[in-house]
Amino acid sequence: MSKLTSLFSEKQHNLLSVFFTAGFPKLNDTEQIIKNLESNGVDFIEVGLPYSDPLADGPTIQHSSSVALENGMNLDIIFSQLEALKDSVKTPLVLMGYLNQILKYGESKFCQKCKDCGIETVIIPDLPMIEYENHYQQLFTNYGISNVFLITPQTSEERIRKIDKITNAFIYVVASASITGAKGEISEKQMAYFERIQKMNLKSTLIVGFGISNKSTFNTACKYMNGAIIGSAFINFLQEKGVAEIPSFVTEIIE
Repeated sequence: MSKLTSLFSEKQHNLLSVFFTAGFPKLNDTEQIIKNLESNGVDFIEVGLPYSDPLADGPTIQHSSSVALENGMNLDIIFSQLEALKDSVKTPLVLMGYLNQILKYGESKFCQKCKDCGIETVIIPDLPMIEYENHYQQLFTNYGISNVFLITPQTSEERIRKIDKITNAFIYVVASASITGAKGEISEKQMAYFERIQKMNLKSTLIVGFGISNKSTFNTACKYMNGAIIGSAFINFLQEKGVAEIPSFVTEIIE
């Protein structure tokens, strides 16, 4: 049983995930960020692989990627940092990156590195379903890796049910058909979308992302789904307050 599966079997509501870009604000902040998030009650952590052309990400995360790359971050360094944490960090870690990064690094090498680091779940937003079915599903299975698919307000019911059928981690429910970024309160239109997904009675754990930025939006999302991911708001916080202040960020969300 994977760490995420074990987590979801024990906790079905108000799951909090936090996203950060590896190598931001500083190259070697990864360890302290993860340890601070874990010790303050975050349920699982999404580690972003900095990329020069992050299509799904808004300006905040794009900026963090640029800074991380300028700091010298690359996949070898990320995997080295994560492997050093393997035995001390119990919180599930999810890698979020793009298909070109995997292709450039080498598919088998990438998967082996994930396995070496204890990474069991990846989010590849631009991985086509057909490519997953024809190739990556078996490849990931061989290395004990689960893939997370994203759905949006425009995703058809047929595709959502297909994703639900093949999901063995969670479904990433994109809150709006746009790029990532903190956007204030959740709109009535978004809540109607959440209600529609809720009524489908899917078997998978449902985690909302894109636009979840504070206690209010987190609580609203959790009324409909199992939990939510906070990304851009946390990146902004790191830039303004620093790694040492992470406890106050998490506390404000969950207490």
